[in-house]
Amino acid sequence: MWKGRFTQDTSSLVQQFGESISFDWRLFPHDIAGSIAHARAQLNAGLLTAEEFASIEGGLRGIEAEILAGGFEFKTSLEDIHMNIEAELTRRIGPAGAKLHTARSRNDQVATDTRLYCRTQIDELAELMRGLQLALLGQAERHAATVIPGYTHLQRGQPVTAGHHFLAYVEMLDRDQSRLADCRRRLNVSPLGSGALAGSTINLDRHAIAAELGFDSVTRNSMDAIADRDYIAELLFVIALCGAHLSRLSEDLILWCSSEFAFAALSDAHTTGSSLMPQKKNPDVCELTRGKTGRLVGNLVNLLVAMKGLPLTYNRDLQEDKPPLFDSIDTLALVLAVNTEMVAALELRAENCHRAAADPMLLATDLADHLVKAGVPFRHAHELVGKAVAEAIRTGTPLDRLDFAALDPAFPADSAAVFSLDRALAARTNPGSPSIENVRQEIQRFKAADDAAR
Repeated sequence: MWKGRFTQDTSSLVQQFGESISFDWRLFPHDIAGSIAHARAQLNAGLLTAEEFASIEGGLRGIEAEILAGGFEFKTSLEDIHMNIEAELTRRIGPAGAKLHTARSRNDQVATDTRLYCRTQIDELAELMRGLQLALLGQAERHAATVIPGYTHLQRGQPVTAGHHFLAYVEMLDRDQSRLADCRRRLNVSPLGSGALAGSTINLDRHAIAAELGFDSVTRNSMDAIADRDYIAELLFVIALCGAHLSRLSEDLILWCSSEFAFAALSDAHTTGSSLMPQKKNPDVCELTRGKTGRLVGNLVNLLVAMKGLPLTYNRDLQEDKPPLFDSIDTLALVLAVNTEMVAALELRAENCHRAAADPMLLATDLADHLVKAGVPFRHAHELVGKAVAEAIRTGTPLDRLDFAALDPAFPADSAAVFSLDRALAARTNPGSPSIENVRQEIQRFKAADDAAR
């Protein structure tokens, strides 16, 4: 494609070093769609005859079908998906194929392809996130009233329900989907027509091309359009953050499934055994999810480091945007799918959960609130309950069995009545709090929102 300027063939080592067809082949449907839209604009501008356009479109559709069938031979010597398709098109249809590249560059071509690819993958990831949300909602609905300890610093804090806990991850995934939608909106502008960096003296109808490809608008600065990889960085950030959310879910489930917690059990289909210890049932899906999150974060850093020192406009460094992009999308898609299966099959051991939640220490804050309602300033109430806790530990007496009146006359006579899980949860009615009624309302709200989105 540059033989007019060069007198030597490219070194085989340089070809091996510089090729991208080994990974960017997956852009083929977007490259073909972009080429057909570009050719149609050439037809409308009088640069192609109707016969030439029909030949180009038919040739590209034939190549697409061959790639889908697995019969197309990609050539490293042609570097990338763009030249592999264009060279084969020209071989098949002759001179009309050589006209296709008029008024475009591989620079605006790849910028278009990657935007189209990201747009498609965002839609698929959002649907996978929805699937995991529904699995979590199913668990939340089954366990809306299953009381468990809530933790801070991995120390028992206050009672919540398992349903409320699962809904926390539904919320996280909701934000992840919202960020995906924001990213999709920002990337959905067409750079095609920006040329190598300064457009072209052959002016095709960029708006018509954008409309055919489903873009909302066209880019406003040709240099930025070629250099921009913000949309990939943003997508990799959203993917990495979603991975971090799933890693936190994994850690919760790892703890819950341990013998020490025994709150839950994963199905045999989503665990593995030990090659040495026959009693083991390992939460490998959770552990791999936690581990793969580091990979997702690394891919984001990979791209940001590649971009940070690049002058405008295109530099070959930008070829390195695709391996982390493709890897992150593939990784998160698989993580979401397997976690959806795993969560749906999860079994919660309600008796063990209730036993742990029956620890009266979980209601120490409720006792302080009870003192406040009786007119004691909170800091003094906190101190009094702290002394009661210390006394319970010193004497080995459960907190709810102490003689509070003997400890301090500030304790109301009905202080022992505070130690009721039903009462404690029922009192938590403020929006966002874990009363059973609130949990059920939130489940219905998410279900209604999902139905409306369908």
